[in-house]
Amino acid sequence: MTGIRLYNTRTRRKEDFAPLDPENVRMYVCGPTVYDRAHLGNARPVVVFDVLFRLLRHVYGADAVTYVRNFTDVDDKINARAREMQAAGDGRDLNAIIRTLTDQTIGWYHDDMGALGALRPTVEPRATDYIGQMVGMIEGLVAKGHAYVAEGHVLFDVRSYPEYGRLSGRSVDDMIAGARVEVAPYKRDPMDFVLWKPSAADEPGWDGPVWEGKSISRGRPGWHIECSAMAHELLGESFDIHGGGIDLQFPHHENEIAQSCCAHPDGGFARVWMHNEMVQVDGKKMSKSLGNFFTVRDLLDQGWPGEVIRFVMLQTHYRKPMDWTEEKARAAKAELLRFHRAVKGAPAEFRDENYDTVIEALKDDLNTWGALMGLRRLLHAIEKAEAGDFYQLRMALSNLRRDEYSDSEVLMRAKAVLLDMANLMGILLPGRGSWAQEVDLSDWATKLKVTRENAIIEKDFSLVDEMKAALVDAGIEVRMSKNSVELVPGPDFDPTKLEALK
Repeated sequence: MTGIRLYNTRTRRKEDFAPLDPENVRMYVCGPTVYDRAHLGNARPVVVFDVLFRLLRHVYGADAVTYVRNFTDVDDKINARAREMQAAGDGRDLNAIIRTLTDQTIGWYHDDMGALGALRPTVEPRATDYIGQMVGMIEGLVAKGHAYVAEGHVLFDVRSYPEYGRLSGRSVDDMIAGARVEVAPYKRDPMDFVLWKPSAADEPGWDGPVWEGKSISRGRPGWHIECSAMAHELLGESFDIHGGGIDLQFPHHENEIAQSCCAHPDGGFARVWMHNEMVQVDGKKMSKSLGNFFTVRDLLDQGWPGEVIRFVMLQTHYRKPMDWTEEKARAAKAELLRFHRAVKGAPAEFRDENYDTVIEALKDDLNTWGALMGLRRLLHAIEKAEAGDFYQLRMALSNLRRDEYSDSEVLMRAKAVLLDMANLMGILLPGRGSWAQEVDLSDWATKLKVTRENAIIEKDFSLVDEMKAALVDAGIEVRMSKNSVELVPGPDFDPTKLEALK
């Protein structure tokens, strides 16, 4: 088996992954700013890096991987939302509103990402718990000449870091020409960015960095310094992987690299940078103005199981734009029903065998599409075996000696392997497939069979046709052979519509 290979945005090539310490693999992923529900675009990096987290744990051991994903709970957007709540009649002071808002939003985030089958990261730091580390880092940058104080602000001097722009592949001058940046009179350079800013009396604020023997101002950190300080505190000066959406590549990640490498010149900060592409809806950029903006909770409330949302995402490589459509969601739901049926009765005692097709695909820069194709081949082989044809299944599990296991034993092992490899991708997880549980339609199948037998005698099939049409309308697939009737609930099965048949 090969090792893991990952595309490094910084070097723009796929590289063999060699952790600094195989017994302590470290990954940081930028988390949400907590003032509202997570939308579909916010969910994509959660799913992408959850798969990577699962793969790293599979390869190096569950206790050998540290995954940090932060919560930004101090930010101008949070302040603005809290002021809106005040204007709408909330009589509490701003800080009390903000604490309630951020606590509630973090709870929503955990619920919604949990519905997608995402594991909790090893550590989920809140930015407000690391203000001291941010202040210390800022003081160090000022002392080393990489930052300066101006009108109660502290700004990073981008010209002091010659490699600024390497991640995004642009020079500072090119960035100035093409970027929208806040050109404040106290900035030395338009691209300089804020490390610390003053806070109004009613806003969240802390004692600022000390300069020339006194605090610069009561204020709050800039966005970029938050992740640098938390990553350093929790993962060290150098760690293995830093991830996030492609929209964070510039300026957020570019700024993280600059301030971290200047603050800790003996460290390398993140060795591998990974970025997932954006989410579209029906081929268009997700936008409130286009009416195609969805939160994860919107889709869950519309009846789409979190497992289906995740499955749709897994069908597109993380470095390609992912398009959400209802057609894809319906197809994913139907396919997942087949998977759930196939693993029914899978024994736990055999879930220790790798299925190389899936593992090797995931090791190849998280090729989730290739991994799903491997799962599909195994699914098809299991379905053929359940119909009595075991040839494909034995070929799929060629590591099992033909003379060592009976057909039934091979089938049980295959079910276990399918379930284990699906779990590695975060699907078919225990306790999360209640939407796909089998429905007992035996009484309806018997009723249709009797109706058909009577129709043969009467030579009038109108009642049979009516019943079939009603079953299909209820989302049931009707399979009729000469001697049997089988009813299979489909992805759009609606049991309430069966009431009309009684």
